[in-house]
Amino acid sequence: MKKFVLILSVLLAGAGSVFAQKSKNHNFEINRNLEIFSDIYRQLDMYYVDTLDADTVIGWAIQSMLKQVDPFTVYYSEDNMDEFKTMTTGKYAGIGAVVRYIKKEDRVAINEPYEGTPAQKAGVKAGDVILSIDGVDIKGMPVDKVTTMLKGTPGSSFVLKVRRYGVKEPLSFKIVRENIQLPSVPYYTLLPGNVGYIILTGFTDGCSKDVRRALVSLKEQGARSLVLDLRGNGGGLLSEAVEIVNFFVPKNKKVVYTKGKVQSANTEYFTRKEPLDTVMPMAVLVDRWSASASEIVSGSLQDFDRALIVGTRTYGKGLVQAPREVPYNGSLKVTTSRYYIPSGRCIQAYDYRHLNEDGSVGTVPDSLTRVFHTEAGREVRDGGGITPDVIVKPDILPSMVVELAVNDVVAEFGNWFVAQHETIAPAGSFDVSDQDYAKFVEMVKESGFTYNKRGRELLKLLTKSAETEGYSDEARGALNQLDSIFKGNLEADMERNKKEIKMLLNDEIVRRYYYQKGGAELQVRDDKELKEACKLLADEKAYKEKLHITD
Repeated sequence: MKKFVLILSVLLAGAGSVFAQKSKNHNFEINRNLEIFSDIYRQLDMYYVDTLDADTVIGWAIQSMLKQVDPFTVYYSEDNMDEFKTMTTGKYAGIGAVVRYIKKEDRVAINEPYEGTPAQKAGVKAGDVILSIDGVDIKGMPVDKVTTMLKGTPGSSFVLKVRRYGVKEPLSFKIVRENIQLPSVPYYTLLPGNVGYIILTGFTDGCSKDVRRALVSLKEQGARSLVLDLRGNGGGLLSEAVEIVNFFVPKNKKVVYTKGKVQSANTEYFTRKEPLDTVMPMAVLVDRWSASASEIVSGSLQDFDRALIVGTRTYGKGLVQAPREVPYNGSLKVTTSRYYIPSGRCIQAYDYRHLNEDGSVGTVPDSLTRVFHTEAGREVRDGGGITPDVIVKPDILPSMVVELAVNDVVAEFGNWFVAQHETIAPAGSFDVSDQDYAKFVEMVKESGFTYNKRGRELLKLLTKSAETEGYSDEARGALNQLDSIFKGNLEADMERNKKEIKMLLNDEIVRRYYYQKGGAELQVRDDKELKEACKLLADEKAYKEKLHITD
């Protein structure tokens, strides 16, 4: 009980200057509801037929309260502080591997070890099914529990026992945990046409230094233009975003400012150093998962007319979170302000305080967004993320390919392939052979894989509606035709979608041999958005026209 009251007390105390301006009625409502909550839990604890677990019950109450604000305000108990530190710093102590649940095994397996980490150095490979950790059988354990067991104090060791495809006896590895730094820049390279290319996966502590090193290296190699890839980058530290913008715009430019309820949340962020390059043609790749700090970087560079933004509209997260200490070694990541980029716009797309009738989160309609202007006078809008200067929609994958991507049979094919091939071609040129693809088709057929589930569910609903409304006879022919289509022909569909499925398999295989860097190198080969960005950078006239640059 004390735990809940103390958390709320800290929140109230931290915002004392605000609540002092509120009416007595507001303060009364707060105290009244806290007293009611306290008394209800006290009576439950005393009279309820079973003994209650305070951490569980009050934990639910805390999570329910936080759901009333936004999904970014999160409470981290002492037990979850490792997750909080990993999120903000990109660091954790463990073995350096991603794991996944294998339904058929009812066990967790190694999905992907990071290169140069304890797991990879010990000899652990993707596809290894975990049998035990220090003698503890993990069968039936959820992924989060296994992950917790793999993490620990730096320097501590344990024995990992696994089963590997093609190896009769289980394998055991003694692994010493280390501090793991997740790579913020997993890959950068010089593309044809002297185009520098940098992938930034997250705005963790110190990531700007990694971007700087990559940029300097690319310029030394002869880069004359640059593509910064922020696709899938969900954001992170605002200060790191400002540092990265500073590489490309002059000193003393206001990159972003925040406005909140309390004075301390109102802050302006300026570029503080001399830039590395203010003239190199530049494009930034974004997608619907580019959020927060990614939108600060892409939006600021757009507002300064410093780069062309290419891809699809970003997520639209214009809210800023700050950590607040909570009693008993916890932390509350709380939304304290909204941020505004140089043109003055806030790109927040979702209104979490006013839900739709069906409970979904409302967004700002395009008709209600406001017009702002970049330094060169180009029109940009608020209220809906960053809209790219050049929209390039990714290809829509057939549902069959999407369902295969999350199916265990792809990993099983990876296990089989590695057992058959000691080495493969370089990452950028590797391609699954037709012979190996035929083997995959065979494995899929034997696995009992089904697809088009959504289509068949909708067909059942349509058939039921036809019966209810008395159109069964008239609709029978069309419904039978649809039924035939949605049943599909596995072999024929796998041949028709061969190109997309092979891309999926290529990624699975390449990462087994060349890890994350190899996966990024392979992606470059068939990257539609990247190719469009390079095309724009190569056309100097078109590039300047889009940015309203005059000589």
